[in-house]
Amino acid sequence: MNSVRFFGQGLAFRHKKGRVSSLTSAAALGLSFSRLKGSQSFFTTFMEDPELEEFIHYMDSLKNYEKSGIPKGAGTDSDEGFDLGRMRRLMDRLGNPQSRFKAVHIAGSKGKGSTAAFLSNMLRAEGYSVGCYSSPHILSIRERVSVGKLGEPVSAKVLNSFLRKIKDTLDQAIELENGHLTHFEVFTATALALFAQENVDIAVIEAGLGGARDATNIISAPELASSIITTIGEEHLEALGGSLESITMAKSGIIKHGRPVVLGGPFLPHIECILREKASSMGSPVLSASDTGIKMDVKGIDTFDGKPCQSFDIKIQVERDVNLHVELDDVKLSMLGSHQLRNAATATLAALCLRDQGWKMSDGSIRAGLENTSLPGRSQFLSSKDAEDLGLPGATILLDGAHTRESAKALVDTIRMTFPEARLALVVAMASDKDHLGFAREFLSGRELEAVFLTEAKVAGGTSRTTSASFLRDCWIQASKELGISVLLHDGMMEYEEEQLHSIAKDSDRRTVLATEKSLEVCMRTANQILRRRSGNQSSIIVVTGSLHIVSSVLASLHG
Repeated sequence: MNSVRFFGQGLAFRHKKGRVSSLTSAAALGLSFSRLKGSQSFFTTFMEDPELEEFIHYMDSLKNYEKSGIPKGAGTDSDEGFDLGRMRRLMDRLGNPQSRFKAVHIAGSKGKGSTAAFLSNMLRAEGYSVGCYSSPHILSIRERVSVGKLGEPVSAKVLNSFLRKIKDTLDQAIELENGHLTHFEVFTATALALFAQENVDIAVIEAGLGGARDATNIISAPELASSIITTIGEEHLEALGGSLESITMAKSGIIKHGRPVVLGGPFLPHIECILREKASSMGSPVLSASDTGIKMDVKGIDTFDGKPCQSFDIKIQVERDVNLHVELDDVKLSMLGSHQLRNAATATLAALCLRDQGWKMSDGSIRAGLENTSLPGRSQFLSSKDAEDLGLPGATILLDGAHTRESAKALVDTIRMTFPEARLALVVAMASDKDHLGFAREFLSGRELEAVFLTEAKVAGGTSRTTSASFLRDCWIQASKELGISVLLHDGMMEYEEEQLHSIAKDSDRRTVLATEKSLEVCMRTANQILRRRSGNQSSIIVVTGSLHIVSSVLASLHG
């Protein structure tokens, strides 16, 4: 039976030593950060490296849809769609730098960043100079661009210097386009031009929105080594035509004549059919991570340096349009979850596809790329020292930027796999253009939750896309009623008093505490208090999720 109870004064209602990450830590970025304060309405965000001020100032002068929200129909072939011709004219003014290196182009609703990181690290392990372009970033915009053999974010000095070099051309282009060139378009052009200047051997490029109309889709067939489509989901539904089919058509726009395409998935049968038909019309060979010649045997969860990893064997034997083969035993993947196993298989297929084209790619480099990849905010467990620095000694804290129904399910499955008996408390903040109700349903139906703290986070440095904690509360209340789950609701809490905590801890119905609070610090501290009271000797986890932006707030606070 549904029930919402009054409470208090509220309303009723194996990481190996020396492992190299595809993105370096915040500390390695050399950034200066501000600590969170409990009295603030929004989280204090990090301060970029002062040396990057010139670049940031220039980019902030441009229209930024990450901050303001993506227009309806932006990624469709319509009058409202992004103008790829504008991007082509910009690249032409820069001398078409994208024609000076080979590229792997990645589109998909989820999994693009992880797949790009896996593949980039495989190529670096083989000794190639790699340009990697991805989005969004966690702490510094520099994370979006890495150049060379080490995989470190491009330096502030290099970005500023390169901006000065091409600024006159950019200014002229912006003027000729009547100021319509966007932040993403200019940054994409800058990254590709930088890759050309640095003479990278190959670039791994992640699409921003969709594919066909995305600014990255200026890569033509002669430069394309292969394209990758990871998944198809309902994210950015309105911007991509309003249906899964229209989203699929938009993302299939990165398939080029005669160039192989790697499919991740799994896809609904009719969605995969659309992708395969598009590939067939382009004469493009298709490689699928769902091929019967691909076997992945998950052996279990291991631990390295106190952090979990999943161990698996992978065997690929595909003999169709191309001949691909690799067999790796006991691979240790610090990227957790079945979805990351799929991303790993997709990246491995792409690496084998490159090998088939004549690129040197040893089995050892493929293994190293898989094992040496970790990404902040993707099933990231903080260290015990990090927890202590946050004022939560002994707490287990998991950061994950899940923000869709599908990624919420993947996160629930990952937690179930790694800590099946753990008690959970969530701290959630989300952007306004997400499926908030679907997100809540996945968590409430997937695991018993001790508490859910709904809060707010800036999105891309602004508040126009921030979802209010009160709106999130209403979504979670609705989801709990639909699922017949009782909750204890408390609004505007500062912190629970000892007597209140005692009442929660002994609650015989184990009701889920549902609270709104704008201070991230208070949310995490109170979540920890409730877990300690309720879990006893059982393991417990504070899960911070809903957006990479709230993840960024936690990571930034560690380096104040």
